[in-house]
Amino acid sequence: MDLKNKTVVVTGAAQGIGRGLVERFADEGARVVCSDMDVPGAQSVATQFGGVAFSCDVSSENQIKALIEFTENTVGPIDLFCANAGILTLGGLDVPDDQWDKMWKTNVMSHVWTARHLVPRMIGRGGGYILTTASAAGLLNQPGAAPYGVTKHAAVGFAEWLSLTYGDKGLRVSVLCPQAVRSKMTEGHEVSVASIDGMLEPADVAEACVEAIQAERFLVLPHPQVLEYLQLKAADYDRWLGGMRKLNQKFNPDT
Repeated sequence: MDLKNKTVVVTGAAQGIGRGLVERFADEGARVVCSDMDVPGAQSVATQFGGVAFSCDVSSENQIKALIEFTENTVGPIDLFCANAGILTLGGLDVPDDQWDKMWKTNVMSHVWTARHLVPRMIGRGGGYILTTASAAGLLNQPGAAPYGVTKHAAVGFAEWLSLTYGDKGLRVSVLCPQAVRSKMTEGHEVSVASIDGMLEPADVAEACVEAIQAERFLVLPHPQVLEYLQLKAADYDRWLGGMRKLNQKFNPDT
């Protein structure tokens, strides 16, 4: 996909990866709708990069539907939807059900609702592109954060399903799976299992996304080591689990 003059939506656009994506897409000449629960933050990013701001809580299907309708009615048919917004909850068996539910709606159902209201439109006009921000945790899991690892696995699985179901009908799908990226989510977690291979800047991640979109490649891996870990997991699952137990003991010795 050539991003020039394309209509692009980015959720979670006020900071972090989302802000990096807006800036990079604007550089490519795209028209960007900057969506976030942080309305002043989204407006600031939109103003800086010539976009349009829109308030949206992605844990609500109605708000996602409103975002899609607003964009298509006032900006243009959506060429690329970047489902980037997500949340992190640490913990394991102790995490309350209401937090699991919030994580599930934000990190998984938001992608289902986006596809429900957008994919038929895209297919009807010949195709489109969805970029899902998951995490390396969606391929490898996340010691110390059960809801995050589980929901990001589901996000990757749903992106795969979209691609295999609609790929021959013109839908292109990429899934972003970085390790640690500098953002509000990673503040205070600069030394963690996710940052074992270094903390990337949002601009680095955005560049990797643009390259993947232009190549129409499914996996976006700003940390290339993730592919090696995934191959090790597939080659010997039990050995890989043993290594992950060691990492868990190192970073979460009390579990």
